[in-house]
Amino acid sequence: MLQFLSIRDIVLIEALDLEFGSGLSVLTGETGAGKSILLDSLGLALGNRADSGLVRRGTQKAQVTASFDAPSKDSKLFAILEENDIDLEPGEPLIIKRSVKADGGSRAFINDQPCSAALLREVGGRLIEIHGQHDDRGLINPRGHRALLDIFAGADAEPVGRAFEAWQAAKEALAKAIEDQDAAEKDREYLEHSVAELSKFAPQEGEEQELALERATMMKGEKLTGDLEAIRSTFDGSEGGLASLRAAARRLDRISQDHPLLSEALAAIDRAVIEASDAEEKLNDAAHALIFDPQRLDDMETRLFDLRALARKHRVEPDKLQELLIDLEKRLTAISDGGQSLDALDTRMAKSRAAYITAAEALRSKRTKAAKALDKAVAGELVPLKLDAARFETLLEEMPEERWNNNGMDRIEFLISTNPGAPLAPLGKIASGGELSRFILALKVALAEEGGAKTIIFDEVDRGVGGAVAAAIGHRLSRLSDGAQLLVVTHSPQVASQGDAHFLINKSSDGTVSRTDVNALDQDARRQEIARMLSGADVTDEARAQADRLLEGV
Repeated sequence: MLQFLSIRDIVLIEALDLEFGSGLSVLTGETGAGKSILLDSLGLALGNRADSGLVRRGTQKAQVTASFDAPSKDSKLFAILEENDIDLEPGEPLIIKRSVKADGGSRAFINDQPCSAALLREVGGRLIEIHGQHDDRGLINPRGHRALLDIFAGADAEPVGRAFEAWQAAKEALAKAIEDQDAAEKDREYLEHSVAELSKFAPQEGEEQELALERATMMKGEKLTGDLEAIRSTFDGSEGGLASLRAAARRLDRISQDHPLLSEALAAIDRAVIEASDAEEKLNDAAHALIFDPQRLDDMETRLFDLRALARKHRVEPDKLQELLIDLEKRLTAISDGGQSLDALDTRMAKSRAAYITAAEALRSKRTKAAKALDKAVAGELVPLKLDAARFETLLEEMPEERWNNNGMDRIEFLISTNPGAPLAPLGKIASGGELSRFILALKVALAEEGGAKTIIFDEVDRGVGGAVAAAIGHRLSRLSDGAQLLVVTHSPQVASQGDAHFLINKSSDGTVSRTDVNALDQDARRQEIARMLSGADVTDEARAQADRLLEGV
């Protein structure tokens, strides 16, 4: 509920601070006193367009601050604030500030945290409903009619929402599978050819490196063959160097005991024989490894070049060809198995659609019963509000399947006709001004709405009526304010007398500057204001007596 409203330098209001309580608060004043300024100020706080024309002449900035009760932590409003990174401690009042400069710039804050005008409008729509001459919120908006009817019916749309989400998920899975299957079918010929080609070639991981190394080694062997043979010839045969060393070692062994130096010479020759033997062995191994085989080299190069060409063709590294083959085989298998998968997904989609329809039809049944009850309840409120020629009807019709959603299959809209024989049409297109406000009042009373904004403003709901009709409006406003907060701008003394609090809007002038003030009235001042509303500028004793009777409910 709205606790406090502070206005600075807006049009004729220089400085104004108002406190509001629960129940019915009425605002009265002479025509032109500035009631619309008060509503414009509140609208600015709720996210309406920041018009620089609101800034009071001679000042640089207009500002309005509105304080509301703390939203409950499990409320949709609290969730909206959290989603938009607005920090709000549980139990902390919600304070909205909005300023507009004379040059047109504006700023908005929620609990001293900057926010956009769009967020302000979303938050404001959940805090206050405004119904009046230029109502663009609340009950005339068809988008909210479905939720209102569900509240009236005590219907829960969540099972329908869950069924809808399951159906949509199944539809999306089927659509994707069909898309993948179609794409795969287009690729079947390519896949079959590629799998056959790669399978026949049978690439191995690491094969490129092995082939390249072997090729390089063999090409080196071609160059080194002559040198190796010449070197090996010095070792081979009875006249070779190694044979000579061994012969020298045998002869020296027979005489090595004759002198110490001969023993040392024998040891050195033995070491030389060992090293020479090792060298000979390595030379033989090298000669074997570097054997040049022209046919083998040709086969090796062909395999290596084909391997690299195949990798370029498939745009992968040669070492990835084996992995690619496995992947292509899986894709080819998936095409063959795709029909079975599509059948399973199609069955799943059909079952989830049927479950959604069952849930939506059950919800529609509740809505249909509630719509008839609501139509009857609203009709009962129209006659006392001087709308006896009017008709109200809740339209409930099935939408095309492409428009089905998580709230069901139904289009719901409140329709009215204000004249006998006239066709039914949307609320905002037929009724206007005070007539529209009375329709909304009748609907509000019939709905006994829960879950909506706890603060409701009616602007001149009594326009064009008086007497018993105005009294009926007042009584219904009083009933509607039970457990809520209503602010009513009124010209009717019958309505004003029903208020729990009464504010007088007054314009004054010093000859140079005009100002608008708002004052809370005590019982005597309230009696005088209602008497003025009854008799005009000259308040008579009879008007005061009639004001007493209205205030006493006689």
